Amino acid sequence: MWVFEETVNGRKLTDIINNDHENVKYLPGHKLPENVVAVANLSEAVQDADLLVFVIPHQFIHRICEEITGRVPKDALGITLIKGIDEGPEGLKLISDIIREKMGIDISVLMGANIANEVAAGKFCETTIGSKVIENGLLFKELLQTPNFRITVVDDADTVELCGALKNIVAVGAGFCDGLRCGDNTKAAVIRLGLMEMIAFARIFCKGQVSTATFLESCGVADLITTCYGGRNRRVAEAFARTGKTIEELEKEMLNGQKLQGPQTSAEVYRILKQKGLLDNVSCDPCFSGSGPPLAPTASFSDSCVHLSCGLACLDTPL
Repeated sequence: MWVFEETVNGRKLTDIINNDHENVKYLPGHKLPENVVAVANLSEAVQDADLLVFVIPHQFIHRICEEITGRVPKDALGITLIKGIDEGPEGLKLISDIIREKMGIDISVLMGANIANEVAAGKFCETTIGSKVIENGLLFKELLQTPNFRITVVDDADTVELCGALKNIVAVGAGFCDGLRCGDNTKAAVIRLGLMEMIAFARIFCKGQVSTATFLESCGVADLITTCYGGRNRRVAEAFARTGKTIEELEKEMLNGQKLQGPQTSAEVYRILKQKGLLDNVSCDPCFSGSGPPLAPTASFSDSCVHLSCGLACLDTPL
């Protein structure tokens, strides 16, 4: 397992993981199996690997792929758990497409209601694997499924991946609801409207057919609910609305070095829609905007939700 080397209490993080079998910085309180070996050298970690699991902040995917290309077999398979999107010259670029193009390997995606601490504690959860080559998705299911970690495989891979990215934007809106004390009814409306926006966005940008049923899998509504009530994007957005501190300040205070994906993905989605002239089709800005100014809840959050609800009700294409 490749680990970005850091020093924690005077010790290298890789040494702590290999000797104490615990990631004390990012997953404290959970023992790791002894066969999980932390390696600081990325090229060494992936050398001749047949299966690759990508779990990094999405903004680093280009550099990581460039560094490991040519060091794995041509018939290697990969699966990405990365929740985010990228902006290419022509607009939206999925992380799986970047990996596929740069490395020339087939990539599946795994998304679902899987809060890390609960998965590590062995609490029951479900997840979704999306794979354009269904046999590869089933292979990863066989490798990863346990009695407490149940997996469904679908071929609607692009939708699965978009769900994992877009739900973080909705979670920021849910956090604003909590921070502004809008109440449970308003928060429920934000979650419902956010799901509708996710479906509309997927139908615009996914290359293949988008199945509404995919949004009923763990990658869709289940992950959306979990993230809007228990995820770090919601927690930091709530603190942001209440304290007025910057996102960067709150990341340092609350996330122990981790980064939020919601604000950056919000900005990327806004720019992609603007580039395509589609801001009127998917109204991401009424609730909050990452278009340039600092991310912030609007002055009248409830009015924004009414505006968004009316806009979705008038969409020409049925959801």
